[in-house]
Amino acid sequence: MGEGDVLESARRVAPLARERAEGAEAAGRLPADLVAALAEAGLFRLFVPKAYGGLEVEPLVGLEAIEVVSQADGSAGWCVNIGATTATMSWYLEPEWARRIYGDPMVVTGGTFAPGGTGRVVDGGWVVDGRWGWGSGTQHCQWVNAGVRTDDGEFHLMYVPAEDVRFLDTWHVAGLEATGSTDFAIEGAFVPRGRTMQPTVSATRVDVPLAHVPNFTLLASGVATVVLGIARRAVDELASLVVERAPSLGRQPLSHLGVVQLALARAEADVASARAHLFDQVGRLWEAVRSGARPSVAQRADVRLACSAGAAAARAAVDRCFTVAGGSAVYLTSPLQRCLRDVHVASQHAMLSPRVFETWSRVRLGLDADTALL
Repeated sequence: MGEGDVLESARRVAPLARERAEGAEAAGRLPADLVAALAEAGLFRLFVPKAYGGLEVEPLVGLEAIEVVSQADGSAGWCVNIGATTATMSWYLEPEWARRIYGDPMVVTGGTFAPGGTGRVVDGGWVVDGRWGWGSGTQHCQWVNAGVRTDDGEFHLMYVPAEDVRFLDTWHVAGLEATGSTDFAIEGAFVPRGRTMQPTVSATRVDVPLAHVPNFTLLASGVATVVLGIARRAVDELASLVVERAPSLGRQPLSHLGVVQLALARAEADVASARAHLFDQVGRLWEAVRSGARPSVAQRADVRLACSAGAAAARAAVDRCFTVAGGSAVYLTSPLQRCLRDVHVASQHAMLSPRVFETWSRVRLGLDADTALL
């Protein structure tokens, strides 16, 4: 599948995501037919190496595909992003296991990087126990990966088959409800050494340019792209709504009101500028990688600044759109209210933390900075 085909596939599945959004939110998870369509389109394997059966697309192509789905429905876009970026762990897996897992064209993987569990060393691997939060889309996964602290004190990320995972009913939230980002537990599951990795200290096992892009760069960029996709949907919804509706005490459509025109223009400018900034910085880092260079700390910080700043701009744009849309936007049938709730929940992700602004400034000013998560 070529990179143009990837985007076309994302555009084909987007209407289904839009159609299923309200029902998915009520159910607290994406419907099975939508997950199957997203998997068939290859969107969960965007960043998996071709050698393992993935699409191995360039970062900007992957982000644009995530953006397309996010405009249709924020929860669907979120699950695509988490599935696609989590699958970058294939870069560190033993090749035999990477092929076994990702050679299935319909496979979906996901999980939580944070070390929520413990691993007891046994012959051939570990026995894992623990509980993890933020399991976005994990109920659709065939394999769940989880951060584990082994009894020798080391951090490992481990792939566990879904049948060894117990999903807990904890996801009752203000937005992104259809992501099903519930807690999950693993109790006494055996994990062989081949299904584990140490991505924070190990080199990748595949030598392709994509595998030299920092994992957190892709994750943060994907999260920011979801936020921007939601904001783009809000701007488009407002533009359509104000042409069709008149204020309750007026005769002309809302589109004739200066306050609406100002809000729409500012929202458009904020979203478009934030997207351009993010895609420019990711593109610059990718060009450095393609030339054989290792991304510098400054380049990684620049991407993360674009992510956090872009999310803040997108959130403000959605707030403006909702504010001037009038009373009709408060109903649960309105996509604008879903955009409002989803954008605020999505922008709470740790990858978009306001602390990034401090980190970027310290890097720029030549001061000591914690850059481990850049």
